[in-house]
Amino acid sequence: MRIGIVGPAFPYKGGGAHHTTELAHRLAAAGHDVVIESWKAQYPGFLYPGQQTIDAPEGEPFPGTRRELAWYRPDGWLRTGRALRSADLVVVAVLTPIQVPSYLGILRGLRGRARTVALCHNVLPHERKPYDVPLMKALLRRVDGVLVHSEQQAELARTLTSRPVTVAEMPPHLPARPSGSLSGEGVRNRLLFFGIVRPYKGLDVLLRALAAGPPEVNLTVAGEFWGGVDETRALIASLGLTERVELRSGYVPAADVPGLFADADALVLPYRSATASQNVWMAFEHGVPVIATRVGGFPDQIRDGVDGLICEPDDEGSLTDALKRFYAPGEPERLRASVRPVDDAPLWSAYLDRLLSG
Repeated sequence: MRIGIVGPAFPYKGGGAHHTTELAHRLAAAGHDVVIESWKAQYPGFLYPGQQTIDAPEGEPFPGTRRELAWYRPDGWLRTGRALRSADLVVVAVLTPIQVPSYLGILRGLRGRARTVALCHNVLPHERKPYDVPLMKALLRRVDGVLVHSEQQAELARTLTSRPVTVAEMPPHLPARPSGSLSGEGVRNRLLFFGIVRPYKGLDVLLRALAAGPPEVNLTVAGEFWGGVDETRALIASLGLTERVELRSGYVPAADVPGLFADADALVLPYRSATASQNVWMAFEHGVPVIATRVGGFPDQIRDGVDGLICEPDDEGSLTDALKRFYAPGEPERLRASVRPVDDAPLWSAYLDRLLSG
């Protein structure tokens, strides 16, 4: 089958670019003729306040990648659509409604010559703008099918389109852990919050729970701050946590990730809402248990009381109790001993089957 994937790839960073690239590798390994249509300019800077690109690839770039799309060149959108008319399947990777105008241009260039699937990492953003729903309706009503990563996202997609919606669990797609970088023995009294800091991820809830929890426990926060770091610094100071919280603001290169996990007793994901996240798989790959809220796919990924703990979202008391339970004598060691890296082969096999047949 000839397959075109439209989405971010290196030099763009983050989970979306990793997923696009790994999907292309997996489809090619399954015998398909695959091309990625990626971006030389994905968003205007004011719409994405963080670092968009990186200098060195994290993982193996896909050789069949073209980087001709630009947000400011609608004529290029049409050209890309025309170039994909020979494909049997075109997959558009949807990370944000900001991409929709370019995708509509590509669909116009295609003129229905190939089956089209919108692969939605998020059907709608966690923090929504007035234009998000109409844009996503416009896209999802023009493709032949929609692929999402949870039943909750499927229900949301069905409110926007009558096209078929397929659910497939998102498989691991982040760079593999370097050999020998597993978390070691012993309790470090340090937790890790990792990734872009946005309001829906609940860092403020975690900081309040940390202040109310075991007093000897520290926290590392590593990642880009979506709206700046000043508000978080002020909250840390007001809670008396200045000496207990380390802020590593900015993009974390892949080479630094193993050290962060090696120094942590647990990864904490205090999200208010979620769809699918790679962070649980990443923690398990590094031998680290996870404390997460009961949102998105976390309850399915984490075995509560076995390789992590589940608590309630946007609930400081529930998260505080989870931290106290985690640091009960012997618990960090017991939970860490049960962590196993995920076997990604069955997940990817099922994912490709759903994508190709949905």
